[in-house]
Amino acid sequence: MNQGIRTNYATLVGPKIRDQRRALGMTQVGLSETLGISASYLNLIEAGRRNIGGGLLKRIADTLGLAVEELDGAAERRLLADLTELAAEPMLTALRLDVATTADIAGHYPGWARALIALHRAWLDRGRAVNALSDRLRHDPFLADAVHQLLTRVAAIKSAAEIVEKVEDLSPAQERRFAAIVGGESRRLADLAQALASFFERAHTAVRSLTPVGEVDDFLADHAHHFPGLENAASALREKARIAVDGDGIESLLIAYLQRAHGLEPPAGATRFELARRAAECACGDDALDVEIQRATALTNDAARRRARHALSAYVAAAVVMPYDPFLAAARRLRFDADALASTFGVSFEQACHRLVTLRRAGAQGVPFALMRVDASGYTTRRAPLPNLALPRHGSACPLWAVYLALQSPGAIVRQVVEFPGGERFLFVARAVDEPGPAFPMPRRVVSLMLGCDALYADQTVYGDGLSLGSAAPATPVGPNCRVCTRIDCAYRQEDPVIDA
Repeated sequence: MNQGIRTNYATLVGPKIRDQRRALGMTQVGLSETLGISASYLNLIEAGRRNIGGGLLKRIADTLGLAVEELDGAAERRLLADLTELAAEPMLTALRLDVATTADIAGHYPGWARALIALHRAWLDRGRAVNALSDRLRHDPFLADAVHQLLTRVAAIKSAAEIVEKVEDLSPAQERRFAAIVGGESRRLADLAQALASFFERAHTAVRSLTPVGEVDDFLADHAHHFPGLENAASALREKARIAVDGDGIESLLIAYLQRAHGLEPPAGATRFELARRAAECACGDDALDVEIQRATALTNDAARRRARHALSAYVAAAVVMPYDPFLAAARRLRFDADALASTFGVSFEQACHRLVTLRRAGAQGVPFALMRVDASGYTTRRAPLPNLALPRHGSACPLWAVYLALQSPGAIVRQVVEFPGGERFLFVARAVDEPGPAFPMPRRVVSLMLGCDALYADQTVYGDGLSLGSAAPATPVGPNCRVCTRIDCAYRQEDPVIDA
C-alpha cells in the first residue's frame, strides 16, 4: 500500500458525508455548528482533504443518522484494495494505470468501481475454469484412454464396413459376422461417447469458482467478522446443552445434548469444537444461520451461500466453546496469547486465532486483528483483513511477511514489526501448524497462520514484549506484493512493479 493510497481514504468517505447531508437538507454551516467544528474544516472533510476518526466520526454518524461502520472507510478501503489489485493485472500493464487515481474512482464513481471489480473477478474465474479444464484435457488418464478406445472402435467399424461394402463374394455367414462386428463396436462406441459426455459434465462442475470465495470474504468483512445474532444463538445453545459458565465437562454435555435433542450419536474421539459445530448445525440450521444468509446481498449464488453457511456454523461453534465475555476477559488477562487461550478453552491454536478476530462488539472490543492463512504452496486459504491492512485476494503477498517465514520453522512463533512504503507499521505474528491429513506415506499438511495488528496495539499483546515499538524503531521493510510495491531496490523482488514509485 503506497502513500498515495493511504492518504486518499478520506476521498472515499468525504463524498458520502456530503451526499447524506444534502439528502437531509442540511447546510455545511448548520452541520458544522451541530458538530462544534468550523464550516471550513467540514468543507475540507467533505472534499476528502481531511481524515477523521474517534469522537468526531461518531458525532457525524449520529447527526446524519448513519452507522459508524458506514463512515469508517472499511468498505471503501476494500474497494480501493480491489481496484489496486486490478491495476496490477499484468494484462493491463501497457495502459500504465495510475494507482493513485483509484481513490478518486472509488469515491466519485463507486458503482463503476464495483462493476470493474466484478468484471475482473469474473475474468479471473473464467481463466481458472479454462486452465483447470485444459489441465484435465492434457493430463487426465481417463480421457487419454477414452480417446485411444474411441480411435480403436472407429477403426474396427471402418474396417468391417469396408469389407462388407467392397468384397462381393462374401458368404451369408461372413456377412453376418462382419455386421455383428459393426453392431457390437457401434454399441461400445455409443457407450464410450456417453461416458465422455458424463466426464465433461463432471469436469465442468468440478471446477471451483473463485467468485464464491470472494463473496464470502466480502460478506464476513462487511460484518467486521462479528455477528451479534450468532453470539446470541451460541448463548442459547449453551443453555440448551446445560453448559456452565466455566465450561466444565463441555464434551459430555454436548454429546448428551445431541443425543437428547436430535437423536444423534457423535463419532468417538470428536473434539469439543467438532461437537459444538454439529450442535450448531442442528440447533441453528433453520434459524440464526438462515437469517444471516438471507440478509446477505453479497452472496449471489448457491456455492457462496454454502460456503457462508459453513463459515457461520464454525462461528457459532467457536462462540459456544469460547463464549464472548469470558474469552475477551481471558484474552485481556493473558495479553492475547493465542497459545494460552487455546489451552484455557481446550481448542486449537488456529481456532483461538479465529476467535480473536471476532472480538468486535461495540464497547467490548479486543485488539483488532487481521488473520491470514496460507498452505505450503503459499496459496491463501483464509483472509480477514483490517481496514488499513489489505490482504491479497489472489496470488501471494510480500515474501517477507511472517506468514511465509513461519513455513521455514513449523511450530515456532515468528513475530516481526513491519513497515509499509506509506509508513504504516504493523505487528505480524505467525506459526506453521499441522492440519489433519491422510495417513502415511502421504506428506504432512502444513498451513501457516498469521495474526496482524496495528503497531499501536502491540504493547497490549504478549507478542510485543521485548520489541522496539516506537515510530523510529527498526522495522522490516515490506510491501503488499511485488506488483504494486514501490520498493524498487528490494532484494526479494520477484516481479517488476506495474505502478510508478
